[in-house]
Amino acid sequence: MSKHCFHCGQDIDDTRIEFDEKVFCCTGCKTVYEILNQNKLENYYELNSKAGIKPEKGQTHFEFLDTPQIFDKIIDYSEEGITLVTFKIPVIHCSACVWLLESLKDINKNIVYSTVNFTTKTVQIAYRSNLYKLSELAEFLTDLGYKPVINFETADKKPEKVDHTLIIKIGIAGFAFGNIMLLAFPEFLGDEGDIWLAQYNYLFRTLMFLLSLPVVLYCASDYYKSAWGALKHGVLNIDLPIVIGIFALFFRSCYEAYAGISNGYFDSLCGLLFFMLLGKYFQQRTYKSLAFDRDYKSFYPIAVTKVDFNNKQENILISNLKVRDRILIRNNEIIPADAILIRGEAFIDNSFITGESRLIEKKNGEKIFAGGKQVGAALELEVIKEVNQSYLTRLWNNEAFKKDHSRLDTITNNISKYFVVVILAVTISSGLYWYFIEKNTSQMYQVITAILIVACPCALALSAPFTIGNMMRVFGRKKFYVKDAITVEKLAKINHIVFDKTGTLTLNKATQITYEGEELTAKELRNLKAVLQNSSHPLSRSLYEFLDVPNEYIPVENYEEIVGKGIKGKIGNTVFTIGSSNFVNHEKDIKQETSVYISINGVNKGHYIFRNQYRENIKETINSLKKYKISLLSGDNDSEKNTLEKIFPPETIMAFNQSPQDKLEYVKNIQSKGDRVMMLGDGLNDAGALKQSDVGMAISDDVNSFTPSSDAILDGSNFSYLPEYLKLSKKALIIVSICFFISFCYNIVGLGFATSGRLSPLVAAILMPISSISVVSFTTLVTQFIGYKTFKYKQSK
Repeated sequence: MSKHCFHCGQDIDDTRIEFDEKVFCCTGCKTVYEILNQNKLENYYELNSKAGIKPEKGQTHFEFLDTPQIFDKIIDYSEEGITLVTFKIPVIHCSACVWLLESLKDINKNIVYSTVNFTTKTVQIAYRSNLYKLSELAEFLTDLGYKPVINFETADKKPEKVDHTLIIKIGIAGFAFGNIMLLAFPEFLGDEGDIWLAQYNYLFRTLMFLLSLPVVLYCASDYYKSAWGALKHGVLNIDLPIVIGIFALFFRSCYEAYAGISNGYFDSLCGLLFFMLLGKYFQQRTYKSLAFDRDYKSFYPIAVTKVDFNNKQENILISNLKVRDRILIRNNEIIPADAILIRGEAFIDNSFITGESRLIEKKNGEKIFAGGKQVGAALELEVIKEVNQSYLTRLWNNEAFKKDHSRLDTITNNISKYFVVVILAVTISSGLYWYFIEKNTSQMYQVITAILIVACPCALALSAPFTIGNMMRVFGRKKFYVKDAITVEKLAKINHIVFDKTGTLTLNKATQITYEGEELTAKELRNLKAVLQNSSHPLSRSLYEFLDVPNEYIPVENYEEIVGKGIKGKIGNTVFTIGSSNFVNHEKDIKQETSVYISINGVNKGHYIFRNQYRENIKETINSLKKYKISLLSGDNDSEKNTLEKIFPPETIMAFNQSPQDKLEYVKNIQSKGDRVMMLGDGLNDAGALKQSDVGMAISDDVNSFTPSSDAILDGSNFSYLPEYLKLSKKALIIVSICFFISFCYNIVGLGFATSGRLSPLVAAILMPISSISVVSFTTLVTQFIGYKTFKYKQSK
């Protein structure tokens, strides 16, 4: 019998549900299968077997969506009973997901149509709002396993700014290049004796000139702006010699076409600009489904329940929260603003804010910071600071989030400073030589034009975009997603790596469990598992799955769960008490480790210790990074310091109980000493340090889920490839340098002929595209080969 769920494909460890000769891991997966079958949509499984998403357990709260103010903010359109709404659904991952979500109208008669945008992971749904509530639609999607993400950010419906300017420029340059080549083709074959060609030759040249105008005036405009902007600041960049080369080609072509000498070099000019724009597009392409610039809005809910002094409840937007407002926070809801606890038992999970994994108990009158999550019964809080003034949101007002990271002396610009000076010096000296010594003015103009054409650094300009663009795609295939090309260059130059602990070095959803105390009998273990089965607390679920005893139905009497403390249950005449040391009246309280204590009939038996489970091959990975300076910052306590000291080199600096501000200041401090820093983190508590560092890398076990603002996103399953990513970023710069050398060889040979007057502008115009094509071909092949060889070697070890 299959060990995997027929719907979602997950391993079946405990609960096994059999239905229709198939096996499911939970009632949710079975229910979705039934819904699909009843509506004759079983083809879903033929598109992609085990493509289903396991529905989330627990109660969902979407009632706030029906509040008029929130409803108006969420929806796209509503008229005459038909409403259009777009939901963000990160779990969309394959063709079967798209097919199912676009077949919703066949399952639910209240849905008119649905359209999926796979790139942005969104679905747009038109439904009959006079018969069906928005909250019901959200719950329907959740039951299918496609829970919509509705937060402060997704509700802020700013129109997506899609800049098609570069695509338009590439299209115009490509169109002009192709047509000019066709018009110039007859002259390449020779038109001697052809009366028709001779008669219309002037028309062809006029058309070529007109076709080249939009390319020179519009398509090349970015190069003009860049060169002029650099000159205004007293800087020489790579775009200046490119602009000089463009003007030399264009005006020389205009002269030769007008004088009837030849067709000019309009085809070479348009072709070069076409390839350079293509290289720019190749470099700018990124992973649109990933968000590199997230802030607290991606984490906060859109609405909260406000309570007045008459205990009347209403859902309001969190942006409308004011000081002294009272709010209701339910189980697993995020606290959106700093507040005082008025009523209820608060057990706050601050793991996503501080990195501390333990629940923190709060008493009435104590302050609770924004960003924490309540675990347990509902709370009533009084807001003491507005959302944009809370502790968490103030972190985003830090100067680290406002600084400009774009000012980087890239390898191309560093080379161009000297390249421009040399080319201009050679051009001027050659012109002076032919004018004063050889006294040949016509030859002087030809030499100057040939130099400027052959020395146009097009191959130089294409080297970095194509090399780094190719390397970014090599990274992407191994689940390492880089924001832009500059990040790859910065990655190659770092010398200090700073690690967060929880969620970065450890697995979020896995723990190592050990037992200390009196050995439990097989019967006691079976009964203990039966009591644990009734609890939904994360530690109870982890311990339940850990206990390696058969699953039996054992009735539990007088079951009681006290949130934040523990559970009790009676089996026969035996009472089991499970929870914190205080709850079971245990003598010894190990405060530095997360533990669950066991008491049977009032007798303390022992406790299970929960430790973080570190990522696979973590020690080998860290050992491969020993040539870098390494630091470890954790918001958690130092209970695992001994374990970490075995993983990291002896010289590693370790700091625990670090607040988000502490992490940011640490990174800033080591940068002030000259270090180039890469920070690796996973949560909001790392956001400031990630932004402050030269390269901020967010680690996520699901790259479509929440990740803080960063320069790169690394899938946690490929964490062990981190040394390889760093090596390849360095190799990318070496490949760029080799491409520069090839380009310089072309330029040196070409300049030698040009300065001596033995190189015509025509030959120079042919040399330009040959050098560019050879450089692009070389870098593409070498980059792909090195990437393949590096990862194949890693896998063979």
